[in-house]
Amino acid sequence: MDKTANARRLRQSQTLAEKTLWTLVRNRRLGGFKFLRQVAIDRYFADFVCEAAKVIVELDGAAHEGREDYDERRTQALELFGYVVVRFPNERVLNDPGGVSDDILAVLRSDRL
Repeated sequence: MDKTANARRLRQSQTLAEKTLWTLVRNRRLGGFKFLRQVAIDRYFADFVCEAAKVIVELDGAAHEGREDYDERRTQALELFGYVVVRFPNERVLNDPGGVSDDILAVLRSDRL
């Protein structure tokens, strides 16, 4: 399966947390920043990407349990491409979407840009 088809499949089978976050960030709703979802970067697919700010937002659900080492290596690889990677557990997105939005916006507006 090519990257485009795989990204399309991932977008069509998103989790409830991914749907919730997408509602918050799509169409420049979060501070005017444009986000894309399921973006191929090197050999990985990033959940949400703001190219202008070089920020990746990753959501971690049950599939990430026990994969902390892999996730850390993946984060380091993505950081080599100049991205800042921020992670949130699915539960936090579902229970505190406003807080997650505030945290993402703080990273997007940080002085490191």
